[in-house]
Amino acid sequence: MNILLLYPEFPDTFWSFKHALKFVRKKASLPPLGLVTVSAMLPPQWQKKLIDLNISKLSQKDLEWADAAFISAMGVQKGSATQIIARCKNAGLRIVAGGPLFTSEPECFPEVDHFVLNEAEITLGPFLEDLAKGTPEKYYRSGSFPDVRLSPVPDWELLDIKKYASMAVQFSRGCPYKCDFCNVTTLFGHRIRTKTSEQIVRELEAMYRKGWRESVFFVDDNFIAHKHYLKKELLPALIAWQKTKKATTKFYTECSINIADDPGLMELMVKAGFNQVFIGIETPDSNALEACGKQHNTSRDMLENIKRIQRAGLEVQGGFIVGFDTDTPSIFQQQIEFIQNSGIVTAMVGLLQALPGTKLYERLKNEGRLHSSSSTGDNVDNTTNIIPKMDIETLRKGYRDMMNYLYSPKNYYSRIKTLLLEYKPPKIKSRFRVGQLMAFFRSIVILGIVGKERLQYWKMLVWTLFRQHHSLPLAITLSIYGHHFRKVCTLHLKTEKHQAASPV
Repeated sequence: MNILLLYPEFPDTFWSFKHALKFVRKKASLPPLGLVTVSAMLPPQWQKKLIDLNISKLSQKDLEWADAAFISAMGVQKGSATQIIARCKNAGLRIVAGGPLFTSEPECFPEVDHFVLNEAEITLGPFLEDLAKGTPEKYYRSGSFPDVRLSPVPDWELLDIKKYASMAVQFSRGCPYKCDFCNVTTLFGHRIRTKTSEQIVRELEAMYRKGWRESVFFVDDNFIAHKHYLKKELLPALIAWQKTKKATTKFYTECSINIADDPGLMELMVKAGFNQVFIGIETPDSNALEACGKQHNTSRDMLENIKRIQRAGLEVQGGFIVGFDTDTPSIFQQQIEFIQNSGIVTAMVGLLQALPGTKLYERLKNEGRLHSSSSTGDNVDNTTNIIPKMDIETLRKGYRDMMNYLYSPKNYYSRIKTLLLEYKPPKIKSRFRVGQLMAFFRSIVILGIVGKERLQYWKMLVWTLFRQHHSLPLAITLSIYGHHFRKVCTLHLKTEKHQAASPV
């Protein structure tokens, strides 16, 4: 069989980094890790072609070549996925779909022939067996969670890696926490399942052989959930791998804020090459944290915890939410003050949305407080599928004003300075990269000459040169991110007149 592996396009969101990627001449921030992993599980005699619509277009010639299309997507890619499915259907292809979007909302895609849902290590095999016998079924599901130590090395050969800003690996699946708005445990369960350090090194080696020398994202939802194994096995293995290859590969990941409680773990992570962590902070309001099941963020000084992580050499990116039932109009100023004081430059603030399969979704459904059965998957687009306790126009205006404040050049560049005063990365000699130099020159033109933020841009550069010169590359990178964030804010944060006329 000739198989198209299709990855839908991301809309213009905070997470796409589309406007920032132009500075480094990249097409996408990350590859479709799920699809290249699935590819490694398919029969070796099949001919496979990966088309990431964030990188290239799906042509009529591609559709004519293929016998079947395998599509994987996340919730935010729903619009593009729908368009792709229609094209494949018109071309007469067998359509096989899996991944978080289809696992959560298969009923939204009647044109799909076969749903291979949940985790492919369990559900793909039975589908392939039935397909070979000519008796494939519509749905393949599983309530069990596979041993990820059996997961294969992703099929990196399918990728044009030069088009991506970063590569990705997955060390673990599952999360021990019970946040009611998060669908991670719905998809992957509460029990933490990890790969071995040998597996991770094999995956890094495969990338290295293909010529990859840039950053790698550990896509785990909570990388530090299995601290003992990290400290005893994986991090020492990564340190050894870096030394063996004489590499300076930078790693980044997601974790919970209790990483601040373990200085030894943070030290090992930095030695292994980690320089950035994304943390779901959500809100400085303890009542909201208690109500949504995020108790592990309470009973601690989160601001001091963040600064402790920064001083350890890990830049903190943060996720924040407004629209909890306990939120009052004062929450917007609370969030602003917390974010500005924390030095979290990349602050992903969104309106609360109810994702299918979550406890929040079920509760609001029972209360008759859902506007639609599905969300956009993009919680920074100023929409929500819930009826909030706060007046909806007050919520929208507060959110819009908050985002305009946080991402105005003056306040954004102020956060960069706050971060750099705390951030203490190790002083290591990094490999010179022509792409970084070209990105710097482009930032001078776009931000320092043409952009409205040119005064703040130059003040920040001069300040960094004299006060924190070793952090100049990070300061430039964050300035470029700010350009992207302001573009997205302009796109999504419409005027009050337009917002009042738009559906929730």
